[in-house]
Amino acid sequence: MKRTLMSSIVALAFAMPGYSHANLPNDIEANQWNLKDLYVDRASWDKDASQLEKQLTQLEKCSGHLGNSARQFKECLDLNNDILKRFTRLANYASQLRDQDTGINAGQDIAQSADILGSKVDAASAFLRPELLSIGEKKINAYLVQDKSLLGYAFYLHNILRASKHTLDKKGEALIATFGLATNASGAVYSTLSSADMPWPKIKLSTGEEIVVDQAAYTKYRASSNRADRKLVFDAFWGKWKEFERTFGVTFYEQLKKDAAYAKVRNYPDSLTSALDGNNLPRAVYDTLVSQTRANLPTLHRYFQLRAKMLGVNDLHYYDIYPALVSGDYHYPIEEGVKLMLASVKPLGTEYIAAMTKATTERWMDVYPRPHKRSGAYMSGTAYDVHPYLLLNYNDDYESVSTLGHEWGHAMHSYLANKNQSFLDSDYPTFTAEIASTTNEVFLLDHMLKIAKTDDERLLYLGSALENLRGTFFRQAMFADFEREVHARVDRGESLTGEGISKIYGEILKRYHGDEEGVMKIDDTYAVEWAYIPHFYNHFYVFQYATSIAAGSMFADEILRGELGARDKYLHILKAGASAYPYDLVKNAGVDLASQAPYQAVFKRMNKIMDEIEVILAKRK
Repeated sequence: MKRTLMSSIVALAFAMPGYSHANLPNDIEANQWNLKDLYVDRASWDKDASQLEKQLTQLEKCSGHLGNSARQFKECLDLNNDILKRFTRLANYASQLRDQDTGINAGQDIAQSADILGSKVDAASAFLRPELLSIGEKKINAYLVQDKSLLGYAFYLHNILRASKHTLDKKGEALIATFGLATNASGAVYSTLSSADMPWPKIKLSTGEEIVVDQAAYTKYRASSNRADRKLVFDAFWGKWKEFERTFGVTFYEQLKKDAAYAKVRNYPDSLTSALDGNNLPRAVYDTLVSQTRANLPTLHRYFQLRAKMLGVNDLHYYDIYPALVSGDYHYPIEEGVKLMLASVKPLGTEYIAAMTKATTERWMDVYPRPHKRSGAYMSGTAYDVHPYLLLNYNDDYESVSTLGHEWGHAMHSYLANKNQSFLDSDYPTFTAEIASTTNEVFLLDHMLKIAKTDDERLLYLGSALENLRGTFFRQAMFADFEREVHARVDRGESLTGEGISKIYGEILKRYHGDEEGVMKIDDTYAVEWAYIPHFYNHFYVFQYATSIAAGSMFADEILRGELGARDKYLHILKAGASAYPYDLVKNAGVDLASQAPYQAVFKRMNKIMDEIEVILAKRK
């Protein structure tokens, strides 16, 4: 997951929460990130925050005077640019200080302070868009001709002018910015309840061990080799979420209403169109993803049937999704994981490898899980003048190596974009962000298969790749299908309760997993899973994981085949950052995500992996 500028303000947990933190070496300083690269301490953060407050006062003086002259125009844009750059650094430090220990009040306090600063930034800069629109394209273009140093703002200005019919007047934009401080309650309540206040159940496993089934334990024990234990974990975990179905229904419905309200205020026909327009994405990308996925569910069902065969299960259930298809004593400490990752990206060239090699030694990562550390994994690369930061919960298994490669794909994307673009043109959107991470995962699989010594190892890596395609493509496409449905209902003015949302999600969950066809049984209690997914509080976000893995797979295949110019086309996307619209960047590199081709490539790749597994299994009969 790549954290964007705005998600640095209010960060939500990743879709795979929780890891065990027993017996892992997180007491070693080298395994923890160095936040002093951002700020030495809270006092220095406060000092920079005070400087930001002064700049906001100066920016307010620009209101009404942007169009006085080209000089005034540039001075105000430069000031706004510096404000945004300073704020992202402040927000990064605040959120990461909180994330490294969510149990201390200091982290919560500074995160809330950053949230307040973010609202002040929004309010102080609210005049910019409407005033730029009032100045008009003709005068702005004249300024660009008159002062060549303004050309660095050309794409930024064009994007604002493009959205003219969705931008309110100065008073309206200021009002929206003011309400920004009061409209994040749903996500904040979700995060607090799910991460800190849920009264998790306690169960006794077949081994006699008693565990509290919190998010970390769920992630660990849902993969248990004992089927009865898996069911026990699922029933306890989802049963507890079911108890809070009504409450999470209220928080999510409030989020849906907020999204609908903002879309309406900004003159969009619906929430989906509003969300896509921010990056100028055609609706056909989203709709093609969902329609192609629905049409190719037999590929997913084939995987489930193969999984049942490998697990020796005749009646596959939802709690059979996570156990490893291959067991074995495979351990990859962080030092080895880094070596494997570096070896896998050799197809991207010496410059890329040299930069990544150096970066992995400079404490950009917080590696291992520990009590109160935020779960999951993300990369934050918006501290433009510093460097990217990676939060991991590395568990010394192969999935951790895969996550390592994924997040470093993001980090190198940010490194290259920051190196080659101005601040405003560096913070690339999610639509291209996940391409860099998923491409590196393909490289890792290719490398691991080349060095595998046994069929068991090959099965481990192939099985992991299958599970990645299920989780990153099919699961995210399923989420996209669900989001489109619930948002559309609220856009039409319908009400939704927690029970109603579970019914919608349950129907989609059963369709994708072949419940009616007898592929996999989905218990009704598990339909509350929607309440567990934090990404839904960042609307229409997750579909980009699926589109990205489709594009990333195509780019990786071309590079691995040694196609002429393939590597340069791919690296150009990374270096371009946000200097062009993401759909256009990817399409110009040869992949049209509004067409069927990249999705068909995913299904072809998945079937090829299953063919390879079937060949290995056939040899054992």
